[in-house]
Amino acid sequence: MSYVYRVDGSIAHAQPCAAGPWDPSMQHGGAPASLIAWAVERMPMREPMHVARMTLDLLRPVPVAPLEIKIDVQREGRKIQVCNVTLLHEGVACVRATVLKIRQAETELPDDVIDEQVTLPGPEQGRESKIRFTNYEQFAGGVTLRSVRGSFGELGPGAVWFHAHRQIIEGEPITPLMRAAMTGDFCNGVSAVLDFNEWIFINADLTISLSRMPVGEWILLDAQTWLGDHGAGLAFAKLGDERGYFGRAIQSLVIERRPK
Repeated sequence: MSYVYRVDGSIAHAQPCAAGPWDPSMQHGGAPASLIAWAVERMPMREPMHVARMTLDLLRPVPVAPLEIKIDVQREGRKIQVCNVTLLHEGVACVRATVLKIRQAETELPDDVIDEQVTLPGPEQGRESKIRFTNYEQFAGGVTLRSVRGSFGELGPGAVWFHAHRQIIEGEPITPLMRAAMTGDFCNGVSAVLDFNEWIFINADLTISLSRMPVGEWILLDAQTWLGDHGAGLAFAKLGDERGYFGRAIQSLVIERRPK
């Protein structure tokens, strides 16, 4: 399929390629994350603003099925806008997000204030990686991966460049915010410390914080995972591009053994 969602009014019709690695009937978290990013960028605002933070709570598995998009503005100010975005299936909320926007303003910073530079190799020097955990079409099939430290599927911290090449919304380009949101949801896969065949480590949420919008079409995910001893964990990453690091992503993980 050449796109992930066909949007008709407030309904986003998910295609089979929205699926994640755990179940072909359930969406990868990067799909609703990028859908929400698309929705909030289309909202009217009093002042020019950009998204500084997105926090998604994945309330239940998101089915590969039509989703209703609901947006409520909680605060409309001169300097910030705060809104809630909910994705519902058959009237039941699957994802609830809080989005913070900050007004855009030209600010002359001191010359010595620059982005933290990415010292890892760029995507052109990376090793192409494949995600082969499943035998069905999935969301990750629409992304090209270039590993520069570790690799997707290898245990331990990893750094991978991501380039989304499949349309998220039918007939529309992928925006920088959509690229950042969908890439952030791959933290637990890039930095896994448990065997995928023996363990499940699904994220229950995702937070993306941005100092600026990314540039270019490649996003670096420089990721690590920490596990607790009571069934929870954290996967987190620095987000970078050709200019330097621009954001952070963090996921709360639910850890359990696969049923035998």
